[in-house]
Amino acid sequence: MRPAPALAAIGTAAAVLLTLTPAAEAATPVVQITKVWYDSPGKDTRSNASLNAEYAQLKNRTTKAIQLEKWILRDASGHKYRFGRFLLAPGKTVTVRTGDGSDGTSTVYWGSGNYVWNNSPGGDVAGIYRGSDLKRIDTCSWGRSSRAYTTC
Repeated sequence: MRPAPALAAIGTAAAVLLTLTPAAEAATPVVQITKVWYDSPGKDTRSNASLNAEYAQLKNRTTKAIQLEKWILRDASGHKYRFGRFLLAPGKTVTVRTGDGSDGTSTVYWGSGNYVWNNSPGGDVAGIYRGSDLKRIDTCSWGRSSRAYTTC
């Protein structure tokens, strides 16, 4: 006995939906690296102002606040920024600046005396990892470019 065409179509649609749903969810990470400004303007003097002109921006893509405590932002060479207690509100962005400064509600400071993000022809990779299990949440990479930043 063959199933009625309407029931067969519903079964097929359900199978397609179940197949597509996990991939769609995986396509947008909960916290996404949206921009990396890897080449601060002017000469690389390693002044605090120059270091802070280099930064990465992370956005909460969910409708719930996410606690970033112990999450790690890192580059391909292994330079790591570990978040302290920081609650990223739904839909909001945090900027992680390379140099020193006072952390606030939308900007935190790495505290590095050296540039982190590679702007040579080989580029670099920024990655964000969840602190509890170091699960990779998102990455953003770039190579040779005439720009000083990349959007991810």
